[in-house]
Amino acid sequence: MHEDTHVDQHTGRVANANLAEYHVPVNADIGEIDVSAINIPDTKLDPLGARGIGEIGITGTGAAVANAIYHATGKRVRDLPITPDKLLVED
Repeated sequence: MHEDTHVDQHTGRVANANLAEYHVPVNADIGEIDVSAINIPDTKLDPLGARGIGEIGITGTGAAVANAIYHATGKRVRDLPITPDKLLVED
């Protein structure tokens, strides 16, 4: 949700093509997370029955936040990150 690419209008190159300005979320940026472990093996994925947790659980987060902003403001923003200036611009 914090990623953004800036393109130089004169050269067409990415202006922030390194991780120097990359915002890494910390505990203060993330709300409470409820994690539940289920005791049902998934042997179709691998023989150990292990289940992975990670990006699969947050795949829809960006769309959910964008939809919540749309329902709250009536403004549809289709590119991330969603910043206040994108909500103030008239279509």
